[in-house]
Amino acid sequence: MKFLSPGFCPLAASMNRQIILVTGAARSGKSEWAEELAKRSHKRVTYVATAQLDAADPEWQQRIQRHQQRRPAAWATEWVPENLAAAIQFMTEEDCFLVDSLGTWLANLLELDEQTWQAQEAGLLQQLEQAAGTVILVAEETGWGVVPAYAAGRNFRDRLGNLIRRVGAIADTVYLVTGGYAVNVSAIGVPLP
Repeated sequence: MKFLSPGFCPLAASMNRQIILVTGAARSGKSEWAEELAKRSHKRVTYVATAQLDAADPEWQQRIQRHQQRRPAAWATEWVPENLAAAIQFMTEEDCFLVDSLGTWLANLLELDEQTWQAQEAGLLQQLEQAAGTVILVAEETGWGVVPAYAAGRNFRDRLGNLIRRVGAIADTVYLVTGGYAVNVSAIGVPLP
């Protein structure tokens, strides 16, 4: 096994097109790691925010502001609460899109029936496979705890778990952020069949 230096960045030695998945628990630092990878890309960065803006929720607004304050001023921001595939469609080789987050995007679409959701998921996966530049996707691990007692919670957990697995299968690099460390699981793990 080849060991990589702490400063190693797969983007530095990569091709123009790259899909990176950064996953982890709440408050694990996954967004910060994704932002660091975007900085290291040396590309034109667009932060693709999947959150719905809700002026009636001050705590949510504070979370959004903290994320905005952490990002370089030169980064563009696109608010894409629903049509994520379309946002990725027009990127170029010089672009790095940081999508934060898949869980929030899914929550915005949770009321879709199964067939419509599967079409949305398939459309996103297809656009990721055809992306011209670098796409860094942040995703929340929600299935490591108790099975939710209500149907909507189970549906969210199951759909997000499946989406993360499918994105991970096409990603060039997958990171798990936990305990203050970003672990490149694609380098040390074995992909499932």
